[in-house]
Amino acid sequence: MSRETEEEALKVLEIENGLTLVPRVKLNLTVYPSTPLTLSHPIDEWKMKRALINFLQTSHSLSLPEDDLQIKRLKDLKKRKRDDPVAAATLHIWDLSSLQTEDKLRAWRTRLADSVNGIELNLQGVKFKLAAAVPVSDDFQGMKKDWEEFYAFQNRGFNTARREPDTIVLRGVPSRWFAEPRVSSKPSMLVTHTIFSTFGKIRNLNVAEDDDLGKDANEDSGDLVSGLYCKIVVQFEKYRDFHDALRVLCGRSLQKQGSRLKADYEVSWDKDGFFRNSRNQTQEKNNMVSTMAAEHYRSEAPRPQAYSSRHSPDNVRPRRFKE
Repeated sequence: MSRETEEEALKVLEIENGLTLVPRVKLNLTVYPSTPLTLSHPIDEWKMKRALINFLQTSHSLSLPEDDLQIKRLKDLKKRKRDDPVAAATLHIWDLSSLQTEDKLRAWRTRLADSVNGIELNLQGVKFKLAAAVPVSDDFQGMKKDWEEFYAFQNRGFNTARREPDTIVLRGVPSRWFAEPRVSSKPSMLVTHTIFSTFGKIRNLNVAEDDDLGKDANEDSGDLVSGLYCKIVVQFEKYRDFHDALRVLCGRSLQKQGSRLKADYEVSWDKDGFFRNSRNQTQEKNNMVSTMAAEHYRSEAPRPQAYSSRHSPDNVRPRRFKE
């Protein structure tokens, strides 16, 4: 990767439809009791937040706004097992001005995660231990290693045609940011195609609502209604476009012009053959319909009219594509 490409990876990138991709460092934190015990009172999120922010200020000279660290108690603490976590947290760092290249950012992020992982916080005599991890969807090099190993195995044996990934899966993005303004709040295939064409020529595209992920994400956000998320699957014609798009999407959040929200999402590469399996399922469904129709025809008594028109009846309207 050239130095220019690395430096570009740290920039805010403008794409279509008023959307920008904002670079950041994100850590997922899990809070455990330092010793196996059952808490008899709820955790004070504010005190825990202040203790962690003070630790980062002292150990890493990081001055973080309180909004950049979100902590949520896990429900039903009385029913938890002795070693279960009691809270989950997300840390965002947006000021990356001191890091000039993607390699430096990756190394610094690893050191930060290692230093936070395993620390103890003492809150009024009760000690807690933190586990810290970089989200899988932020680790581009880790994903690249996975697909190289996956396809190296697939390409062994008698299959001489080299195969490479070409499809990106994006989950948890706000549906209305991919919708046609003043038309619908549901994601639009046309708008989504325009946005992702920024990264290269598209072979296949699928857009669907993703409410299952939205139920657990951004519940307290004042800018989005919980549940209004979508899942986008993009297949590029060229491996290089897939590679560069995934690299850009890793380690960034999405922001819409006019909105203060920076929306996180999950990005991954498709190893399950989404579009290939979709075509197979459609073919199987068509085969099943044909078989059922043939069995139904054989079971019926012969009819006087042996000729059936190839035209549709007048009262049956043709199906049309609808977003």
